[in-house]
Amino acid sequence: MIAQPPGRRHIAIVTAGLGAGGAERVIAQISGSWAAVGDKVTVISFDRGEDRVYHGLPERVDVVKLGLPRQAGASGLIARIRALRSALRRLDPDVVVSFLTKINILTLIATIGLRVPVAVAERNNPERQDAHFLWRLTSSLVHARASLVICQTQGSVRCIPRTARRRVKVIPNPVSPADFRPVSAGAPVLVAVGRLTRQKGFDLLVDAFATIADAHPAWELHIWGEGPERAALAGRAAAVGLSSRILLRGLSAEPGSWLIHADAFVLSSRYEGFPNVLGEALAAGLPVVATNCDFGPSDLVRDGQNGLLVAPDDVASLAAGLDRLLGDEALRARLRTEAPEAAIRYAPERIFLAWNDAVTSLGGTPPVRGECPQPSAA
Repeated sequence: MIAQPPGRRHIAIVTAGLGAGGAERVIAQISGSWAAVGDKVTVISFDRGEDRVYHGLPERVDVVKLGLPRQAGASGLIARIRALRSALRRLDPDVVVSFLTKINILTLIATIGLRVPVAVAERNNPERQDAHFLWRLTSSLVHARASLVICQTQGSVRCIPRTARRRVKVIPNPVSPADFRPVSAGAPVLVAVGRLTRQKGFDLLVDAFATIADAHPAWELHIWGEGPERAALAGRAAAVGLSSRILLRGLSAEPGSWLIHADAFVLSSRYEGFPNVLGEALAAGLPVVATNCDFGPSDLVRDGQNGLLVAPDDVASLAAGLDRLLGDEALRARLRTEAPEAAIRYAPERIFLAWNDAVTSLGGTPPVRGECPQPSAA
């Protein structure tokens, strides 16, 4: 057990890893903000010590890496639960916050009998995630143990088991002012960003872009990210004869640096939790087209006002939205002016206060502070 100075809370945040995902970005922001107001913060991840931390964490945030990345089978799950329980017993935090459904389940099991409040943060879209029925069953059973359930949108509350809904608090993701700004140079570029998986709908995007490519011969499509569908997407671009105009750019060197290369942004996802990259694009003043999928795009984009919304999982609708945006410079100019208002509605300071209130409601007194700190841009 680790003793704490009087007045300081110890907040432990549990996550699968510290890579380039949206949940990891939020963890970097709120952990830095809690540390800035005097709390002790420990981030516990299951990845290995040598694995890259993509979104930088302040030095005052402690990191514990359990060295147990995904392992198949019951023995792997038991090993992860034991390692997490051991770490939590040693750290003795005042509050535990976990992120993502499977990690939430492991955390709720690992904390049985530890008498520590646990807030679980559901990300993505639990209804659409590819999960074995045993995970779904277990989720329904263990959610009843959560002291608090954090959802990103009001719509996603319906995904939470009814027995836990009275303990739900909706906290959207913060939209930070852009660290990078678009710099137009060369051919105009339409940018998409995300892990190369079916969820992100890049297969639909390639087909939609192919539909309108001849009408907009100057434009290129750059897709940033890595994932298991890279080869399939490259093959799809080649099959439609657009390998020279549809580029798979890989992981950006720094979080948000893809903005430098963008003249417009597209979100083609089949489903989301709360699309951070869409918020980043809007904050940077990019004109955007986004699928109106569950959940999040309609919270960020007001169709026709600060961006365009199109039907999800629909190549024709996506192509029509892109054709409208790429073919109308006056529309793009107007959307550039209106886009940044999303950064005001979801200002990091406002979102951090909501997180801080949520954790404070679980017990303990927040440290005395003056102004709310600016969360780390991470």
